[in-house]
Amino acid sequence: MSLLRLAGVRREIGSLVILDSVSAAIAQGEHIGLVGVNGAGKTTLLRIMAGIDELDGGEVLRKRSLRVDMLVQEANLDERFVTAPTLRSAVRAGAQGLEELERYLHGLEAAGPATVQSAEYARLRDEFEARGGYELDLRVEAALSGLGFASDEWDRLPTQLSGGQQTRAALARALVADAELLLLDEPTNHLDVAAIEWLEAALAARHGALVVASHDRAFLDGVAGRVWELRDRRLKVFRGNYSAYIAQREERDARTRKEAVTRQGQIEREEELVGRYRSHRKFSKMHEHERRLEALRAEVVDERPAGRRRAIALGGNGTGVTRHGDVAVSLEDLVCGYDQTPIVGVARLEARRAARIGLVGPNGSGKTTLLRTLAGELAPLSGYLRLGSGVHVAYLAQIRGAPLPGTTVLEALMNSSGLDAGPARSYLARFLFRGDEVLKEVNVLSGGERSRLELALAGVGSANLLLLDEPTNHLDIPAREALETFLRETPATVIVVSHDRRLLEGVCEEMWVVGEVAAGGSTAGRSAVVRFDGGYRGWRAALADGWNVAGALERRSAPSRTESAASAHGGATRDRAPTPAQRKRSGQRQVRLSKDAYQRRKRVVEDDLTRLGLRKSQLELAMGDPSIQANFVELRRVTSELADVDAALAQAEDAWLVLAEQAPRR
Repeated sequence: MSLLRLAGVRREIGSLVILDSVSAAIAQGEHIGLVGVNGAGKTTLLRIMAGIDELDGGEVLRKRSLRVDMLVQEANLDERFVTAPTLRSAVRAGAQGLEELERYLHGLEAAGPATVQSAEYARLRDEFEARGGYELDLRVEAALSGLGFASDEWDRLPTQLSGGQQTRAALARALVADAELLLLDEPTNHLDVAAIEWLEAALAARHGALVVASHDRAFLDGVAGRVWELRDRRLKVFRGNYSAYIAQREERDARTRKEAVTRQGQIEREEELVGRYRSHRKFSKMHEHERRLEALRAEVVDERPAGRRRAIALGGNGTGVTRHGDVAVSLEDLVCGYDQTPIVGVARLEARRAARIGLVGPNGSGKTTLLRTLAGELAPLSGYLRLGSGVHVAYLAQIRGAPLPGTTVLEALMNSSGLDAGPARSYLARFLFRGDEVLKEVNVLSGGERSRLELALAGVGSANLLLLDEPTNHLDIPAREALETFLRETPATVIVVSHDRRLLEGVCEEMWVVGEVAAGGSTAGRSAVVRFDGGYRGWRAALADGWNVAGALERRSAPSRTESAASAHGGATRDRAPTPAQRKRSGQRQVRLSKDAYQRRKRVVEDDLTRLGLRKSQLELAMGDPSIQANFVELRRVTSELADVDAALAQAEDAWLVLAEQAPRR
């Protein structure tokens, strides 16, 4: 049975048509992912289904007494939420009908035994139980915990919450309300990875119907059983999750392109016949073929495959990247924070040339603070931060409020790069700024447009260390996919903070994990950063097996001789990857690298093997030098260094064996 049906829905804003002839239906318990490029009309469609926006054509048919709840991108909280005495009670108030029924039952119970034994009380109690009333408090606590609120925050006033916290609280309230039809617009905004995974599991287990608009592809894969795509004002329905939708869409677009080639041949044939009959003055035949020609041209306009035309062609913008030394940045006993208040500490880390590093951790743990310190926007409170030789930094902030160098998009790029107008226009076209869009003033750009411009500015220069803080914010799915391609292919070193799991999976080869540590630990900050030698999936699997930042720091507090040697010659203290024999005993499965990632890591390991092997040969020759043998101090130094090099070489050989297991399948 359909809960809601759209029939020929049309929506206009002035002379601009947003939606045209949109028809679809939502069945009971159906989970739908709503996708489309920015500006396609996703939010407008959700607001129409919720009854917030009016139609300019068509109709929306709803089941009688349908309970609909909608969560917008930025919480617009009502008076009941804001005036609630605590966050917990504000979220619990989402189940308003259950709370009213609960109060009524309490009133009947207070009236005496006679009312408790009445048929009305029995009926209402059964209804309360069937609707999950007795589990309401458990659901409230689960929603608050799952969305990142610590138990000591549950009694805070709602007005004391930040904007992001209020949005998360509104999401928790919507989940507790458990409406028959839940409409969510970008619900993963303001959520860290753990909260996104919890929300994904909660929505997947939900019995009610769901429509969720999102650019998070992994989230859509886990939640949606059907996908609605808004493209060119029309709605198309695809079966399956997001990955299934991509396969179907590519197949459909390929078929459409093939038909377009066939149709173009028909058009050329008809044009030839029109010209021939005109020259022979056979006007009746000529008009007949003109009508066919007009019909064919109309089909070309109506059925063009528009899915590929918005892809950002980021490739090729890294040709100006200059090469830097083996190490891009090294950190030692670093403490970062504000106003002498430590936020995050690093015992020892380094980013090597061409590394792809994901900086991950809970919201508020200090990821942005560390990134700003690396970028030079914040001075370290203590410790050492060293940029490698020839390193040039480009920083993309999460809050894009910094002034841009120009009044228009074109001027901003020309002022930053020194390009002339022609090459600058061509470059901006890769970022979807075409025609008069390059003359758009920077102070009126939307969030997505500003993100695209700042990515263009970051990529046009010679920067070889890219520090990116939530670069996918405001980007639609095609732009995110193109960004991933760029980050995989650029020769620059990349350190990226992101909650986009697909980006972390597809780009990052190692993780810097930020987490809380006990007071008085080895780091002076409230949080600490450790390196996890592996990609995103490996890190999440390790977390499931009990790995955590505090445990990693404890293991490093008493490093073995091998680890000390690795630190001396590899730079950073790290969780060493298990050897193939250890992995075989533990049953751990090795994740295969992409071809590009494998080649990059292979070059690094080969360089280490060559460098360490050469140094070992030099030290062994020195051991046979009579002058060295006659000098006890020098002999002890050479012997000690040779032992360290042997240990580092053993680790490099282990890394080579691990890399062999990670090689892509041929």
